[in-house]
Amino acid sequence: MATTPLARELSETGQFIDGVAAIVNEGVVLTSELNRQQDLIIQRATGQNMQLPPAHELREQVLERLILEEIQLQRADRVGIQIADQMLNTAIAQIAENAGVKFEDLPAIMANDGIDYAEYRRDMRKQMILEQLRRIDVVNRISVTPREIQQCVADLEDNAVVNSRFNLSHIFISVAGSASAEEYAAAEKEANEIYARLQEGAEFGALAIRYSDGDTALEGGNLGWRPGDQLPTLFFDVVGNMQEGEVSKPIRAVSGYHLVKINAVEGVNQKSTNDQTLVRHILVSPNQIIDEQTAKQRLEDAYKRITGGEDFGEVAKLLSDDPGSANVGGEMGWTDPGTFVPEFEEVASKLDIAVLSEPFRTRFGWHILEVMDRRVYDNTEDLKESNCVQRVRNGKLNNEMELWTRRIRDEAYVESRI
Repeated sequence: MATTPLARELSETGQFIDGVAAIVNEGVVLTSELNRQQDLIIQRATGQNMQLPPAHELREQVLERLILEEIQLQRADRVGIQIADQMLNTAIAQIAENAGVKFEDLPAIMANDGIDYAEYRRDMRKQMILEQLRRIDVVNRISVTPREIQQCVADLEDNAVVNSRFNLSHIFISVAGSASAEEYAAAEKEANEIYARLQEGAEFGALAIRYSDGDTALEGGNLGWRPGDQLPTLFFDVVGNMQEGEVSKPIRAVSGYHLVKINAVEGVNQKSTNDQTLVRHILVSPNQIIDEQTAKQRLEDAYKRITGGEDFGEVAKLLSDDPGSANVGGEMGWTDPGTFVPEFEEVASKLDIAVLSEPFRTRFGWHILEVMDRRVYDNTEDLKESNCVQRVRNGKLNNEMELWTRRIRDEAYVESRI
């Protein structure tokens, strides 16, 4: 791994001494972490033949990212956000599955690639904490009105952008919330100068690293693949008139100026269907009064009563401990795959229609169930509305995230030591 000129401090004995790169409220950013992140960016940029800004500028950018991260982690700790080992393992296992390797083989595979697995887990846990914090503090607080959804659905009908996926990169030149006209003009000038350099053949990723204030600046501005109907409104209105490899002119927003590049584009099929199941069930949950065997026996008795001719719905109303379905005879409505816990899902998927299951156990207790019907449901319209909620929210997200980041940064005590 490449090492920066400032990457190591040595004692008189030649041993590495960690230091403080910045004081952030009651915490610190360690020099070792600053060095590690800077080295990773240099290594990645070298592998992609990407030009980096001067070392001192890059170091300041990396430090600022770590300062913002430390502020957010402190806030997450105050509000009690934690990521359990099981949740972390599930996320990493999904990454392993997507890569076509076994979860248990990851440490050895990473070691062969020079990656410390324990360090990787710490980084992953940190990112999951930050994602939860941003969802609580920003995403969940963005309101979407029915009128906005209706307008979005109307706008998306027969729109070519909706029927595409885009791989995008992004450069963002920010301005303060209280910026003057002169400050906006300066940001616009900088954005236009960057655009001119891109038109002359400059490498987008290199300019993103050097000039962008976006979250993905140090990754060359890459945003990855985004469905067309989930693009921020600012981008949605621009990319439809662009080709692969093209860069937009600067786009003005409340928080600054954006330049967007289309790295690649793919068509998608908007029609969507789901195999849905109509299920009713009876649940008896063991507790301090009803032990495991008694709960199971009650379900076995109910099974005999129903197969003997009694009405399922009436038995469910009298016996079931499920507060959401007992009063309606155990009916759970039309449900999509993945709605139920795996044990319940497995029984429901194997039953023929109108056949009563034997009693079985899930973490909620003992069940019997009946599949009342099955159908292939065209959920295209539902998907459009769901995607529109996401799209409207995404359209507001960049600005809200920028304002939130500025606010928590301004409220923090920060003392740089580099």
